[in-house]
Amino acid sequence: MAILAVLKGLLSFLTILPVGKCAERSCAECDDCFAQASKHMCLFPLIGAFIGLLAGLFGWALLWVLPNMIVGMLTLGLLVFITGVHHTDGLLDFGDGVMSLGTPEQKIKVMHDNQTGAAGLALGLVTLGTTALCIAELGKGIMIQALISSEVSAKLAMVVCARVGKSTHPGIGRRFVEAMHGRLRNLCLLSAVAISLGITTSLLGIIGMIVVIAGIATALTVVWIAHMNIGGITGDIIGATNDLARMASLVSVLGAVRWV
Repeated sequence: MAILAVLKGLLSFLTILPVGKCAERSCAECDDCFAQASKHMCLFPLIGAFIGLLAGLFGWALLWVLPNMIVGMLTLGLLVFITGVHHTDGLLDFGDGVMSLGTPEQKIKVMHDNQTGAAGLALGLVTLGTTALCIAELGKGIMIQALISSEVSAKLAMVVCARVGKSTHPGIGRRFVEAMHGRLRNLCLLSAVAISLGITTSLLGIIGMIVVIAGIATALTVVWIAHMNIGGITGDIIGATNDLARMASLVSVLGAVRWV
């Protein structure tokens, strides 16, 4: 399959942008969409770079006419909208599941219900609120670079999560976990890391390396928490990793700018 066709399929899977036949998650080709996305998970950071570019240009333009706080909220809103709120939904479910009482099976059941509890709401508010505040602190000179790098790191974190974690039950998440535990698992992971470092260091130098480390550390932490609570990871947890890693990456940018 040509690389452009692969990237188009991944963009269709990871965003709501109307670029392919699998833009609708309920389409008849959805199984093929999942299969192709899991097979080429090492290219997730490239899609993250494109999403970050869109958000970065949007935020940079708004900084000329609106207060920083408003820019932070609207830019985050664009990021959540582009990704179809799927990762954020996983974030809320992850918070509810981890903080609920009971067996791993009961925690998974809580994650899969249609209600959002206090724990999920709290995790969502802290994660999204911190992310918006971080974006608000970015100036015109670093807005685009930081958002591209943070989205690259967030997508790399999803790859790491699928590579390190084990699947708890059949579902979307299992496809990605199985793909990242296949014959080319280490090559796929190294490719994703290399792509991520290439993009982030070219934009931010040594800070770009710190951003990638922040994303990887977030993924490892999420996997550890998930394994402690439910014995593995799910599709929701992979999605939650994206939003948590984005936040951690932006925090690392602001912290590194002060010291590097």
